[in-house]
Amino acid sequence: MIPTLPTSATGQYRCLTALNLYKSPQAESLVTQAAAGRFLRILTPAPVEAAIEVQLCEDGYSGWLLMTDLPHLEAPATPYKSIFVTREEIEQRLPEIIDFMLAAMDCTNEYLWGGTVAPNYDCSGLMQAAFSASGIWLPRDSYQQADFTQPIEVEDLQRGDLLFFKKTHRVTHVALYLGEGKYIHSSGKEIGRNGIGIDELSAEGDAVSRAYYEQFCGAGRVMESYNVFLLCEVQIQK
Repeated sequence: MIPTLPTSATGQYRCLTALNLYKSPQAESLVTQAAAGRFLRILTPAPVEAAIEVQLCEDGYSGWLLMTDLPHLEAPATPYKSIFVTREEIEQRLPEIIDFMLAAMDCTNEYLWGGTVAPNYDCSGLMQAAFSASGIWLPRDSYQQADFTQPIEVEDLQRGDLLFFKKTHRVTHVALYLGEGKYIHSSGKEIGRNGIGIDELSAEGDAVSRAYYEQFCGAGRVMESYNVFLLCEVQIQK
């Protein structure tokens, strides 16, 4: 029997548990994850293969959800609405954001491409999860986070700023500055630690720190919570 969606008066659905979203209907590659409580809308009600395309309301990210996961969605009474957050409020929440990352590092974890749910994260997934746990939304990918934040000079770095790295023309990695030349991030297997760790923003550090320092391309400061206006006012699907 093929699972069906409950009728939603808001045109949106809320995840009852953490769900995987895939790059294609064949579910061959994870593209992102939706933690319990996140909102989404359906882009293609008719399944392709054994999946439907959905879009997450908080960051506008899309992916393919397996039909077998439909029972893990509920129709919320009210739709997702973004909350305005000032820079002052963000500054007040930075200590708990950093604590989130340090606690995540203390758990057994490994780097997971597309991971946004504990214990395994990719770089931007860890960043998004840590900020969202404190009520602040960031875009999903590292290059999007770079575009979203306010650019700052290295000499002006403050604890809680984001650091960006790239291999070619576009940002491919993000980390959170901890102060005193150190940052925390989830790095992969190729040049990283295959999980969450702390490294130095210096050419004088160990092999991992030096490798990332060669790719360092700038820094940014989170000034507000990300707001996908068009998705916050989703009309009831007909």
